[in-house]
Amino acid sequence: MKVTIERNSLLKTLGHVQSVVERRNTIPILSNVMVEAEGDMVSMTATDLDIAIIERVSASVQQPGSTTIPAHTLFDIVRKLPDGSEVELTLEEGERLVVKAGRSRFTLACLDKEDFPVMNDGDMPHRFDLAAEELKRLIDKARFAISTEETRYYLNGIYLHVANSEDGQRLRAVATDGHRLAQVEQEVPDGAAGMPGIIIPRKTVGEVRKLIDEFEGNVNVSLSDTKIRFSFDGAVITSKLIDGTFPDYSRVIPEGNDKMLEMDCRLFAEATDRVSTISSDKTRSVKLSLGQDQLTLSVNSPDSGTATEELAASYGSDPLEIGFNSRYLLDILAQIEGETVQVFLADPSAPTVLKDMIDEGALYVLMPMRV
Repeated sequence: MKVTIERNSLLKTLGHVQSVVERRNTIPILSNVMVEAEGDMVSMTATDLDIAIIERVSASVQQPGSTTIPAHTLFDIVRKLPDGSEVELTLEEGERLVVKAGRSRFTLACLDKEDFPVMNDGDMPHRFDLAAEELKRLIDKARFAISTEETRYYLNGIYLHVANSEDGQRLRAVATDGHRLAQVEQEVPDGAAGMPGIIIPRKTVGEVRKLIDEFEGNVNVSLSDTKIRFSFDGAVITSKLIDGTFPDYSRVIPEGNDKMLEMDCRLFAEATDRVSTISSDKTRSVKLSLGQDQLTLSVNSPDSGTATEELAASYGSDPLEIGFNSRYLLDILAQIEGETVQVFLADPSAPTVLKDMIDEGALYVLMPMRV
């Protein structure tokens, strides 16, 4: 195998595939990326046995061939090469890969590509296209609420399903960690009706999100009960799904919250951030005191002192005091695109609903805490 690739193109492709490779592996071949050269393209494949990514990059192929190379080492080498340089990859005796660029020369040990695991796609009967911007919205507005608690593995991803609503069927993405919940929905794309409800793992969500930043157009989504595949131009991510049952999230979304607070989202977030500076405990709790067209934020820390800030707000219901984890509150406020956030409350112990006035398809639920 002998190929020449422009450094920036190679770096971009390696940046995508190497991020799937775990830093620590008990199986040596999983630390490698498989490189296959044929025609005028080089394809690179990486996997951790749960996710596989294949990306193709144009190259000058003098001699076709294939091998596997340590992914992170090759990425670090290419990253440190001069911008705009030409990188030559030459396989010698099937055991070593020589990397040349200008006066730099590296020799890397290779492993036999026959040992490289191939993820079996199987039959994926459900297929539909999603605009990259739509997929980006579904991911960005939901993933902050994905749980990191491994014991509740069925919450370690985004639940994607077709749900019935007042407006008919909607494609809905939901994530929750038990403290907050994000629900984002949009029109059902052609081909998605009848798809099973699936849980896309957190790592897969992150890898797909990285590719969206450098892509415009439609992403082709194929899925079955156990696997999902995202196809971009020149890149394909295939992933196993979380084998579990997502809880009935609709039970925690209150419908009777009759107290509504409306206020400037940016001022609310900045004030919350300021007063929470004084909070020393892990929960970073902040108390909201609501009165007639006024909101007072306060933090009382036995170790650090106190902080209060008053804000003008639209509120006409009975006075109310309620506490929240300030970090969770800020995470939700960061998703609000409009200038105004709507907060629907019931009492100090009931879940609170937050809505974005310019995005009717997004809804957030935050559990209160004692302060």
